[in-house]
Amino acid sequence: MAVTQQRFSIRTPGRGTIEITEQVQQIVAHSEIEVGLCNVFLHHTGASLIMCENADPSVRHDLETFFSRIAPDGDPAFIHVLEGPDDMSAHVRMVLTKTELTMPITEGECTLGRWQGIYLYEHRITPHTRDVTVTVFG
Repeated sequence: MAVTQQRFSIRTPGRGTIEITEQVQQIVAHSEIEVGLCNVFLHHTGASLIMCENADPSVRHDLETFFSRIAPDGDPAFIHVLEGPDDMSAHVRMVLTKTELTMPITEGECTLGRWQGIYLYEHRITPHTRDVTVTVFG
């Protein structure tokens, strides 16, 4: 079995989604693994990874609307506010999503559905640099 691993960083503009499908697919292609698994891991607790529709941006807008209802910034019920009013809400959002995704590799690329994309979802209001590790097994 072959294994390859690569780490990259993304500078986020603040809260929102950033598609990283292309970066992940490039790492898989360079691995020269034709059949296997790709694991994408995010090294943070104020952001997450999601598999989401990539055709209509209103889907991601509506997702943010949903999260703002269930994990609002500045919620008086939160006592963990060390880094500001979006601190605990960012952690709640991360716990409800994921910090890792695993996808099959077929013919040297991640096998995604027609409208699927891989996104880094920044939950903090201010910009951050986020580290992602991609591990390819095959």
